[in-house]
Amino acid sequence: MNPSEVLRIVDAIHRDKNIEKEVVFEGIEAALVSAAKKHYGEEAEIEVRIDRDNGSIAATCDGEVLDSEETVGRIGAQTAKQVMIQKIREAERDALYDEYNELIGEMVSGIVQRYEGGAATVSLTNVEAILPRSEQIPGESHHVNERVRTTVFEVRKSGSRVKVILSRARPQLVQRLFEQEIPEIIDGVIEVRAMSREPGYRSKVAVSSSDQRVDCVGACVGVRGNRIKNIVDELSGERIDIVRWDDNLEIFIPNALQPAEVEQVILCKMLGRAIVLVREDQLSLAIGRRGQNVRLASKLSGWDIEIMTQEELAESIDRAVLGFSELEGMEVELAERLVEEGFLSYDDLSIIEPDALMEMGGLSSEQVDTIVAQAESRAEEAEAAATEARRKKREADRQAAKDAVAAEAAEAAKAKADKEAEAEETPSSAETEVAEEEAEEKKETDENKVEAPVSPTGDGSES
Repeated sequence: MNPSEVLRIVDAIHRDKNIEKEVVFEGIEAALVSAAKKHYGEEAEIEVRIDRDNGSIAATCDGEVLDSEETVGRIGAQTAKQVMIQKIREAERDALYDEYNELIGEMVSGIVQRYEGGAATVSLTNVEAILPRSEQIPGESHHVNERVRTTVFEVRKSGSRVKVILSRARPQLVQRLFEQEIPEIIDGVIEVRAMSREPGYRSKVAVSSSDQRVDCVGACVGVRGNRIKNIVDELSGERIDIVRWDDNLEIFIPNALQPAEVEQVILCKMLGRAIVLVREDQLSLAIGRRGQNVRLASKLSGWDIEIMTQEELAESIDRAVLGFSELEGMEVELAERLVEEGFLSYDDLSIIEPDALMEMGGLSSEQVDTIVAQAESRAEEAEAAATEARRKKREADRQAAKDAVAAEAAEAAKAKADKEAEAEETPSSAETEVAEEEAEEKKETDENKVEAPVSPTGDGSES
């Protein structure tokens, strides 16, 4: 192995495998050391150094200089080759891992090679990645040779290979599609400030504009909705709400809850909760189907949002003041202050910071511990009662379902019995035909008797 050949090999591997030259040099050195130990013994101290500039090899064994040509010629060439291949594979894996690890959260495009068991194998530029069912949009299916756009979700080393997990269910895909379809985002005029998503159903995207002349919501929607339509089509019809960002939560939270109309927002900073008051006719719209609208708005704003009407809030306040006042060591004034801060249940009170309660009520640490312990106990009792109520409701629902099935079965049995009884009373068509034939034969017989004269002599001969 002459120096020029070493440099040529290193350069070829560097270009073909995208591996740093230093890594290749280290791999060759390790391969030569491993192979030399096969010849001189595992206990021998072998050192091999390759000059990075001219490719010359310098080797020592237990401090004695070895002739490079002799060393390379006498050591096991096969062992060196195997070690070298292994090192190159590891270096290639590490390079591939670093490449895709930097792409986590970024959008990539690939071709579906296989689709089995709900999981898709997607061919990227230089690796086959997995799009598992759990990271697909619900209700979506893929077919072979289909081009899909996904984000890189996870990258991990698996032996000598790199396993790349893709996702179409993460919020990053929506953000990358916005960046692709809306030039103002790439230019920095419009910024995506927050995002929440329930894949396949609905997403909320909060945007703001650094230029007052550019309407951030209108730019994202596009002329006649063409921009947002392209994104919705890519997401299999997922609904997207574009929300105007505002640093003032009393403005931003109502924006996040659109299309519901909000009357008032009460911020409970100690709990990180926002009580949102709406009219009765807006209650279901604000909450959304199965709580989806308020849930996404909570994720978007980072605050726990509770939707109420004015009447519900008044009832909750009265109930909380009365309940807190019953606790040992709790004065009515302190109970009212707690309610003003948004504490409306024993569960809320059980998680209060002791220092905050001491400061609000001028209490000692022992008094605070007593109050919190009572609140925790009553919260557990309330949870147990609620669990029991849910259990009884489930049992009642199951019994009602059984009764409904039994009633349907009884009704079906009665209908069947009535039908059979009616069938017995009404002769069948076959029986009717037989009866008609018998009546016809009897009639013909009677007519024959009338037409044939009876002989006076009784023998039937004519007189």
